[in-house]
Amino acid sequence: MGELFNCRPARDRTPLASCDGSPPKGLRAPANPANLDHVTTARQRHSREPRSRRTVAVTTGVLALIVALTVGMAWAFSRAPGQQTCRVANAAAIVPADGVLFGVNLDWEHENLAQYRDALTHPPAVATQFADFPYDAQHWDWIASAAVQARSTNSVLLLTLEPNEGLAAVTDEAVARLVTDLRTLNDQGTPVVLRFAHEMNGTWYAWSQQPEAYITAFRTVAAAVHAGAPGTAMMWAPNYGGGYPFAGGAYLAKPGTKDFAAVDTNHDGKLTMADDPYQPYYPGDDAVDWVGMSVYHWGNTHPWGANAVPEPGKFAAMLTGTYNGSVGDETAVPDFYAVYSEQHQRPMAVTETAAFYAPARGGDELAIKQAWWQQVFSADIPQRFPRLKMINWFEWNKHEVEVGEQVDWRALGTPTTRSAFVAALPSWLAYGGGLRSCS
Repeated sequence: MGELFNCRPARDRTPLASCDGSPPKGLRAPANPANLDHVTTARQRHSREPRSRRTVAVTTGVLALIVALTVGMAWAFSRAPGQQTCRVANAAAIVPADGVLFGVNLDWEHENLAQYRDALTHPPAVATQFADFPYDAQHWDWIASAAVQARSTNSVLLLTLEPNEGLAAVTDEAVARLVTDLRTLNDQGTPVVLRFAHEMNGTWYAWSQQPEAYITAFRTVAAAVHAGAPGTAMMWAPNYGGGYPFAGGAYLAKPGTKDFAAVDTNHDGKLTMADDPYQPYYPGDDAVDWVGMSVYHWGNTHPWGANAVPEPGKFAAMLTGTYNGSVGDETAVPDFYAVYSEQHQRPMAVTETAAFYAPARGGDELAIKQAWWQQVFSADIPQRFPRLKMINWFEWNKHEVEVGEQVDWRALGTPTTRSAFVAALPSWLAYGGGLRSCS
């Protein structure tokens, strides 16, 4: 990669940030949110109190506070119409023994989960929501609304929390509040996978390329979640390493710093794709329940913007660090699946995937998107990647700053693509409604 400061865009970066390191652009509230009166929490929602900005650590203080907030509390339950209420007490139960959970990253402003279910003809097994961390009352309402919708389709909530104020904002108080709220969602029947501070190996987020502080923060959250919200699993999800270290971003590690030394894994005094883009940021097996990565087809040549049919084998090559094609030779990237899913024995998620199509540029939309989903849904995927347990489609039509125009990532956006996509869904996918997560 060369231009655009070696930044391979990743769609889960938006609407919160972009390759230019621009500030967050705000979140989308779920469309037609369900009545939230029955979503009970263990605290009243008010404006956030002032937070101390100190380096986080796994302390006895935060764990004690979590115990005080959770143990012995009379958890409130209520029933939404036509919906079973149960307690989710074991996050590991959502990992299917066979098959792969199919999920969606939905544009909640324009579509709700029931509408997507009807278009797909299946309820998705996973629904994705983003929020700041620490979150305010508005962001929590959006999370709670997404949880209600996920519960209505018996789906998992994939919650991506973004510490946009920096890792120092991950305080004991904020973590304890998070665990209380997650425990409430679990006890009301929603299993949660928490993707905390994703794409930490990039250069576009306030938590990027700070491995020591990042690992400390992740382990703080993980220890608290495991102790106080057992219906929630922790997901570690870096950005795909092609183009690493993504030079030119606002948070690139600076020479002479402790962070630079930590990410210069071959100790040659330079940051290049020869350095390991994943290992410096791994928080440890005791803190990680799932591993994940976003895998997109942005095109076949850089700079991006051309509508192009994906090269054969591209999806699998990105998972395994063997891509060498029109974008460039990226075989220096480690085999993410083999190392972090197989060797560390963790279920893996493709947290977001889709194929680039800019309507204003013309071309065969169906051919492009179909070629990509045929790779993602290839018949040999379950045998080749038996620990791959989740695939989430990025179902957005949105302006992309990387190319300066509208990009339609959706598989269900037109009758033609919808029919072809639904017909291509393989039998090895698992959907909502059949999950067994309740105790």
